[in-house]
Amino acid sequence: MIKELSTILFICFVIKGLLVAQITDPKATEVWEPVPRMVTPGQGTAPPSDAIVLFDGNDLSEWTHNGGAPVKWNLEGGAMTVAKGTGSIFTKRTFGDCQLHIEWRAPVDDNDEGQDRGNSGIFLQNRYEVQVLDSHGGKTYPNGQAGSLYKQSIPLVNACRPAGEWQVYDIIYKAPIFNKDGIRTAPGYVTVLHNGVLIQNHFKLQGTTEYIGLPKNIAHGKAPIQLQDHGEKVSYRNIWIRAF
Repeated sequence: MIKELSTILFICFVIKGLLVAQITDPKATEVWEPVPRMVTPGQGTAPPSDAIVLFDGNDLSEWTHNGGAPVKWNLEGGAMTVAKGTGSIFTKRTFGDCQLHIEWRAPVDDNDEGQDRGNSGIFLQNRYEVQVLDSHGGKTYPNGQAGSLYKQSIPLVNACRPAGEWQVYDIIYKAPIFNKDGIRTAPGYVTVLHNGVLIQNHFKLQGTTEYIGLPKNIAHGKAPIQLQDHGEKVSYRNIWIRAF
């Protein structure tokens, strides 16, 4: 039986090889459908035509504080700035897989050090933090510096500009998948470009980015983007997202 099976497999491989060898027309391997839809790119860092604009500098209508309260952050000069003690803000819409563009600026404050230098955070699905911090000079733990997946992944390089200058994050996010029993069947992945430089390359999330303790994997679906109030006057502008 084993000998007969081996013979059959050998014949199949030979036939497959012959079929591949017989393809001489390049048109035989052309695929014409489906045709990708057209998307008009934005100029520079402007949003493409299929993006959802979450903040264009004019109003905070896409955002809320926890519980649905109106946003109390300061809106001035086309940017929104953390108002210390008012709390983090959340998108009113929920998201899963996405491409997120966001620009941020740490305040100039020479008296702060470590995790107090322009600290904020961008939480994907309200659980997975891409750290915001002034990491141009000063010291902190590397898995908590700017561009880290907080306490999980150190950035490949430090691409931070000085405090007071605008920074750009382009984040590609693949959300984790959970089955009907709440068991994670596929991990999440995060890719981050900081000022055009790749700093996180398809990093596999271990779970939630915890301040204390180990990552958790509690089942969830789509969830808001969170911008953190960590007590520092960090500013944000030009936020748009493409949901997949």
